[in-house]
Amino acid sequence: MRVFWQKGYEGSRLEDLTAAMGISRPSLYAAFGDKPSLFLSALDHYRKSPASYVNRALAQPTALEAFKGLLSGVIDLVTDPQNPGGCLFVCASLPANVESEPVTKELARRRLDGERDIAKRFRKAAREGDLPPDADPKALAKLAATLMWGISVQSTSGSTRAELLKIADLAIAAFPKTEKS
Repeated sequence: MRVFWQKGYEGSRLEDLTAAMGISRPSLYAAFGDKPSLFLSALDHYRKSPASYVNRALAQPTALEAFKGLLSGVIDLVTDPQNPGGCLFVCASLPANVESEPVTKELARRRLDGERDIAKRFRKAAREGDLPPDADPKALAKLAATLMWGISVQSTSGSTRAELLKIADLAIAAFPKTEKS
């Protein structure tokens, strides 16, 4: 996962991957089949471990707290010095060629799945009166996803944690609120 996260899908050579896992090339093929299958396993692990903040954020009791959790979670992830930086779902797909088109499509599908999860949470908030009646859960989900991905890209461009937190603060201030928010 870390090799893909650091070098992207295309930049990750089999030699890098087998060295990181401490296995031989035949063992990699026996365990995962091929590089694309290994990458999908890495994405699954990433979502369950480094990116697990998404599920925690979506479980928050209010839409505003969920939104804050998504932004603070991505900032924590991309500014943690122990991580390669950026978001694997975003950074691994940036350079693409014809051979990696299925991987690029899979990353796009997973990003859309995440956006749908956020929209589902915001629709629940709307039903419960936790969002103003004129709030658009789908648009708010797209806003949250766009901010998360943008924060990821900004971090790889050298933005500091303090700068990213200011972006989050601006977005949180603009988030639609109810009287109970």
